[in-house]
Amino acid sequence: MKSFHKSCVLAAMVLAALASVLVPRAAAQVDGVIRGQIIDIAGKPWAELAIEAVSDQGAKVDTKTDASGNYVFRNLRPGIFTVRVMLPAPNPPYEVQCRVQGGPSGEAKVDLNFKDIAAKQGAEYQAVTKKNEEAKKSLESLKARVAAGDALIAQERQVKAELGKAPVDQRDALKQKLTDLSNQAVTEFKEAQKSLGEKDPNAALVFFKLGEAYDSAGRNEEATEAYKQAIALKPEVPGYYNNLGNVLARAGKIDEAKAAYAKSAELDPANAATAYRNFGISLYNANRLADAIEPLQKATELDPKSAQAWYLLGASLLMKMTTKKVGDREEVQLAPGTIEAYQKAEELDPNGPWGQQAKQGLTDLKALGAGIETKVNVKKKKS
Repeated sequence: MKSFHKSCVLAAMVLAALASVLVPRAAAQVDGVIRGQIIDIAGKPWAELAIEAVSDQGAKVDTKTDASGNYVFRNLRPGIFTVRVMLPAPNPPYEVQCRVQGGPSGEAKVDLNFKDIAAKQGAEYQAVTKKNEEAKKSLESLKARVAAGDALIAQERQVKAELGKAPVDQRDALKQKLTDLSNQAVTEFKEAQKSLGEKDPNAALVFFKLGEAYDSAGRNEEATEAYKQAIALKPEVPGYYNNLGNVLARAGKIDEAKAAYAKSAELDPANAATAYRNFGISLYNANRLADAIEPLQKATELDPKSAQAWYLLGASLLMKMTTKKVGDREEVQLAPGTIEAYQKAEELDPNGPWGQQAKQGLTDLKALGAGIETKVNVKKKKS
């Protein structure tokens, strides 16, 4: 009898242990909330200000204040959180801790009035605040200068386009206007550089814009130097290499241009065809048609649907056209791929400018294919 009793007790204990294992535990609460309002040093709601909340377990969430300076973090686990307000550079984040609890009454309220904070922290914080205000004004000045410079570059490009179509007697005036606009744009970007702070992330962009100002006016050496400065600061931007390649190609520095375009293509494989097409266009516009063939062939391989690339390739291949004397006639010998390039351009753009030019090119080549009469050493028969 005693043995039976002991067995029952043991079974009960085992069942209790199993129950403690098998019964699911209550899920951890994730309904905690942190909310608050941020007021700036002028006593106004601070909008679009980045804020982070980091738990004592290292979990991080972020948000921004709304137009009224309000923010909220929801669905937080209970615990100690550090609220970090990301103040404008060069200030470090402002941090404050709070406890988050679950349930309706567990909301943590963290309001921060930086006007009061600044007053409490005294002269040191006031100095930082003043520096921050100066940085803000510098940024506004930088933006204004860049915007003004961009507008002048747009005018440069317009004048440059007019220059290509203008009668001879109007070109000198347009050239002078182009020079004046370039000088004004350069001035704006140089003034913008004065607004840059130490290790300013905008420095590369300003150098790039300076390069564009020189570039639009055909000031190759200065444009090259400015683009290289931009690349030195941000070597990961493919567009910087593309523009550098344009200038180097125009200046006849083919190997350097090729390297710049190749780097642009490497950094942005999705637009590699554009990089090689730009290389070909730059060489074509510089009347270096023989040099343009290789990059244009690469461009058509990567993007076989570009009518522009096909047309320019056909036009560039004409540089390899030769003639062969057959009797008293000169027969045209075209480089392989010339006709095919024109045909492809016409096929892709039948009613557009590239297709129409390709169609005319094919017509001209067809006429040339009939042979050119050679008048030299051809004697007239006696009547």
